[in-house]
Amino acid sequence: MAKILIVDDSPSQLYSLQKIVEKLGHDTLTAEDGAEGVQTAKEQLPDLVLMDVVMPNLNGFQATRSLSRDAATAHIPVILVTTKNQETDRVWGLRQGAKGYLTKPVDEGTLAGTIREFINA
Repeated sequence: MAKILIVDDSPSQLYSLQKIVEKLGHDTLTAEDGAEGVQTAKEQLPDLVLMDVVMPNLNGFQATRSLSRDAATAHIPVILVTTKNQETDRVWGLRQGAKGYLTKPVDEGTLAGTIREFINA
C-alpha cells in the first residue's frame, strides 16, 4: 500500500481521484493548490503525487519543478493530471520533472495502470 498525494483545487476532482486511489488500496493525502502540495510533499514524503496544473498560488508546472529540483523530494514521481491537453503542455510538464501526463477526465483504468507503473518501479 502506497501513500499518494493528490493536489487539485477542485473539490469534486479531489474527491473523485481520492475515491479511485483508495479503491486501489492506497492511502491518500490531499492539497488544494500547488504551494500546499509542495509543503505536504516535503512533510509527508508520499510515494507518488497526482498534480493538477491550473491552480492558484503555485500552478502544477511550478510545483512539479519545485519538487523535482529539491533533493528531499526529487525521488517522488509526479504525474500531472490536467485538462490541458495540448502536446506543448505535455512536453513542458515533462520538462518540469513530471514522470507522466494524464488528461481529464481521466479514465479509471488508465489512472490505475499509471499508479501501478510508478509504485512498482
